[in-house]
Amino acid sequence: MIADDVDLRPRQFSTDQIPARDRVERWREEFGRTLVRVDVEPSPDEPFRVRAVLQRLPGIGLLRCNGSTTRLNRTMALAADGGDTLGLIINLGAPARASQRGVEVVLGEGEAVVVRPDEPGVLDGAANHIGLLLPRPMLAMRTDDLDSAVMRKIAASNATLRLLHRYAGLIQSDPDLASPVLLDAIVNHFYDLAALLLGASRDTREGASRSIGAARLKEAIAYIGRHFADADLTIASVAGGQGISPRYLQELFEQSGASFTARVNELRLKRAFALLTRFPDRPIAGVALEVGFANVSHFNRLFRQRFGDSPTGVRRGG
Repeated sequence: MIADDVDLRPRQFSTDQIPARDRVERWREEFGRTLVRVDVEPSPDEPFRVRAVLQRLPGIGLLRCNGSTTRLNRTMALAADGGDTLGLIINLGAPARASQRGVEVVLGEGEAVVVRPDEPGVLDGAANHIGLLLPRPMLAMRTDDLDSAVMRKIAASNATLRLLHRYAGLIQSDPDLASPVLLDAIVNHFYDLAALLLGASRDTREGASRSIGAARLKEAIAYIGRHFADADLTIASVAGGQGISPRYLQELFEQSGASFTARVNELRLKRAFALLTRFPDRPIAGVALEVGFANVSHFNRLFRQRFGDSPTGVRRGG
C-alpha cells in the first residue's frame, strides 16, 4: 500500500527556463546525474533543448523525454545505484542505438528494449522516448527466464508493447491516483503487462487477463472522454480503434459497473448542464445536438432523470 506522504503527481522538467549558456551543465547535473542516473551528452549539431515528465508510483518509475538528439551514458559509477530493477526503453522518434553487455540494438520508432539500470549502458541518438523502471523481483515472479529479455529488441508491432505504452501515457495524465486500492491495482497491471511482454509464466498468462482488460477499459474511457459529443460514437467504433471486439469491450464496461451507453450519456448530460447554465440564450435543441444527442425528446427525458428537472427548469434555476 502507498504511504500517505508519497507524491504521485508527474513532475515537469524543461530546459526552456534555463539560460542557454547554462543548460547543458545544469541539465546534466540536476536532472541526468541526480534524478535518472545518466550522463547527458548533447549533440553538437543542434541547440540543446529537452522537456521531461517524471512520475514515481510505488515501485515504478515513468519517464517521458522529448527534445534534441542526446547521448545518455550510464557509467559504472552511475549504475552503482541502479538497484534491483529492469528498465524498458520505448523509442518514439528517429532511430536510436542502445548498447549494453557488449550488445547493440538499433531502435526504430515504436520499438523497445529491456536494459539493466545496475549495469553500464548507452542510449545514443535519443530524442523522444519513454522509460519505464520496474522492480526485478516482481517481474521474476511472473516470468520464466527474465534475464534472457535483457537487450532483446521488441517490435513496434507487438500488441502488448503498444498497450503498455498507451497505458503508461494514460496513467501519467490521470489526476486521480489518490486511492490506495486503485493505485495497488494500477501497479499490478504494470507488472502483469510487463511480464507478458518479457515472457510471462503460465500462471501469469492465465491470470493477466484482468490487467489487460483494465488497460483496455481505461483506454476506452479516455477515448470516450475525448469523443463523447460525436453523435455517431458507438461501442463498435471504440472497440475497432483498439483492435478488439465490441462484445469484449461491452463486457469490460459491464464488469466495471457502468455500461458503455451509461458512460457516454453521463458525459453528454454533464456537458449539456454546463452549457445550459453558462449560455442562457442558446436553444435547448442546439445544446442537445452539440453534446451528441440526435433526438431532443430522448435528451429531455434523460436530462430530467439525471438532474431531477427539465433543461428549461435547470436554466431558469441557474
